[in-house]
Amino acid sequence: MKGKRNICGRWLGLIVLSIFNFQFSITTAQELLPYPLDTINGEEFYRYEIERSIGLYRISVKFGVPQSEIIRYNPQIQEYGIRYGETLSIPTKRPVVQQTKATVVSTTVTETIVPVEVPAVMPEETLVEILPQEEGTLSSERRVVELALMLPFESKQTKRSVNAERMMEFYQGALLALQAMQNDSTLYRLRVYDTERSERRVSALCDSTELDSVQAILGLVYPIQIERMAQWCELHQVPLLLPFSDEIDLAAHSQVIQFNSTDTQEADSLCQWIKAQDSVRCVAIEVRESDIVGSVRTLRKRMKIHGIECAGMALRDLLNDSAAYALDSTMENLIILHSDKYQHVRILLPHLIKLQEAGYPIRIVSQYAWSREEIGLPQVYTSVFTADTTHDEYDTQWNLYFANDHVSEAPRYDLLGYDLMKALVEWLSGKKETEGLQSHIRWQQIEGGGYQNGNVRVER
Repeated sequence: MKGKRNICGRWLGLIVLSIFNFQFSITTAQELLPYPLDTINGEEFYRYEIERSIGLYRISVKFGVPQSEIIRYNPQIQEYGIRYGETLSIPTKRPVVQQTKATVVSTTVTETIVPVEVPAVMPEETLVEILPQEEGTLSSERRVVELALMLPFESKQTKRSVNAERMMEFYQGALLALQAMQNDSTLYRLRVYDTERSERRVSALCDSTELDSVQAILGLVYPIQIERMAQWCELHQVPLLLPFSDEIDLAAHSQVIQFNSTDTQEADSLCQWIKAQDSVRCVAIEVRESDIVGSVRTLRKRMKIHGIECAGMALRDLLNDSAAYALDSTMENLIILHSDKYQHVRILLPHLIKLQEAGYPIRIVSQYAWSREEIGLPQVYTSVFTADTTHDEYDTQWNLYFANDHVSEAPRYDLLGYDLMKALVEWLSGKKETEGLQSHIRWQQIEGGGYQNGNVRVER
């Protein structure tokens, strides 16, 4: 019995020692982990890019930080979960002697040859001043317009995503808009911030004096960031123009201006167009994408309200060339492809052409025109964007200033950035309607709260 107790004691001692050694190894590793460091509000954080096949528990063990702490500093985890390739801020729990301040890079625009110099990789903060074309023409009582642009440029990532390239295009288009609107009595100051996916970054801006002189803000993508900035804008009476998101309660946020149309607006616009057609049969292709389930449901609901019948077609049936059951050879078949991915069109197109060659009249209806790609079938789309319009003067300016290719996808994000920056500046002067290069924008107030673009229509 005594021998058993000794054995048990030895095992217990080994277990305790192992736990002690494990904790000690975590502490030591925490001080030596080879990850970039950020200092925010006097605290030091690891900048950690989530690796493949790793969960919150393993990250917690890796850094020796409780899971609750990681979630506290990265609240997006509660909304999106852990995603490969995204960046987390992990507290190091080490004292910081002095907080470093973000570097402000000032670019003064005075020449006509290269009036805007855009860095290849966005710094954390850039201050760009847009001045008149010729020196010495500034009025002594010139008006200064302070603006802020906040987008996920992913400047801290070693490998930037396609989304980051689109954000850069948007930014460049916005700069060209300010360049086009400049005059000898106005100085535009644009503060550019890389928000990544960090709600903490946005909160830090709101809690600082950084935005005190800003008169309007363009940007922000993720709902958790938008909610925080919308609160700040409400308090300071500063308009916030959202270029992409439609997931904000406009009735509760009077300072928010939302460019994207809602699912209901797009569905109603499409339904009205369909009802104006002669002898059509609607067929919806079921494309399973988690981010469009809600909009598909809305479309079906609105079609029922408008009295439009719509047959369903499984994607696998079309790919197996067994989709004739859903079509009608005596009338035009309106194929509704509820997806914004061109790869789906590319995959489906040969099968749709086979059906067309078999005598079924077919037309594709989708959200975007993909006007830079060759599509062999007639197509319309529901959006605020106009189709197949050339902008020779603008494109000449683009090539002069930036000399880089556009991301090959419609809508062009540079044109969108141009239109929305122009719309924001005009909003400050009281104008509620803007004719842009790519879209006609008409702001409408929603339930006494914020504003939304009401110009939704179906375009050929």
